[in-house]
Amino acid sequence: MNYSRETIAEKNMTLSFEFERYILEHPDLLAQIPPEAEVILLPKDDPELYRINLEAAQKVEYSADAPPLVYIEIEALAPARSRLVNPHLTFRPSPLVSR
Repeated sequence: MNYSRETIAEKNMTLSFEFERYILEHPDLLAQIPPEAEVILLPKDDPELYRINLEAAQKVEYSADAPPLVYIEIEALAPARSRLVNPHLTFRPSPLVSR
């Protein structure tokens, strides 16, 4: 499978967003990442994107004073869930209650 540039960008934006959410909830992982590190996300459930991200990281030439690379292997993305609370269909909306 050959991903387009747009598909790669979209998939990596989703991974980046979800990784940021994860580290907000799990600061212990963030504490393990050196402050200047470059984080490479490797999704194990998407072998093509894993390969693309790994190859892109390996192509970059780093000098001795360059920030370290940190690889984060991700098992999978859970299905997106809605955060709506008790939605229901109505043909007559309730009057708004002022707060």
